[in-house]
Amino acid sequence: MMLQVLAAGAIGAPTRLNPVELFLHADVVVEAVIGGLLFASVWVWMIIVGFVFRVRTASARCRKYEEGFWSARDIDAYQKEQGKKDIPTARVVAAALAEWRRSTAGKAVDRDGTRQRLSSAMDAAVTEESDRLARRLNFLATVGSVAPFVGLFGTVWGVMDSFFRIGAMQNSSLAVVAPGISEALFATAIGLFAAIPAVVAYNRFSFRVNAFETGLFRFADRFHATLSRELEQ
Repeated sequence: MMLQVLAAGAIGAPTRLNPVELFLHADVVVEAVIGGLLFASVWVWMIIVGFVFRVRTASARCRKYEEGFWSARDIDAYQKEQGKKDIPTARVVAAALAEWRRSTAGKAVDRDGTRQRLSSAMDAAVTEESDRLARRLNFLATVGSVAPFVGLFGTVWGVMDSFFRIGAMQNSSLAVVAPGISEALFATAIGLFAAIPAVVAYNRFSFRVNAFETGLFRFADRFHATLSRELEQ
């Protein structure tokens, strides 16, 4: 109902494009394509907003945790206090301390083996945190690569429908052809409207995830060196 009202309000201005009117006058297949692309676009922007909030929150928490971690006199007590919070760095430390306790529980400690297991445990924890942060980014890549072709499919279908109407009406004048072609091309425009932000966001967010992962690996390497020195003692 609302779409019809918006379309009716623009009938008196035929010299300007009205996206709502183009959508309402399009073929049902083209309408389905446009509707799906608009839904994908909305979902893309929800992912973008959610990721920006999530990565900023995670980075701030990790930075605050690391500042307190390196100045703490008792790492176990600090981890016990902060480890219950949703902090990626704290989970990396938890994985390292768990492996440390298992590897040093016996009377004879294999130093080289302990170092390797600590490295593997922290690397796995860092990778898991990166994967958790990058979750749903694959949808951005999918929309960025598929949306233009989906829009093109709607355009091709709309052009075919326009030619069918020309044959049915036996009239090839521009007044008959132009509306159908415009409605068909509108599908391609919506496909690009959905794809461009998705591609830009995916490239930007992939860089942010890599930078976040690098920071976690840097912390893990530094903590690994600290635990290695403890083994020497």
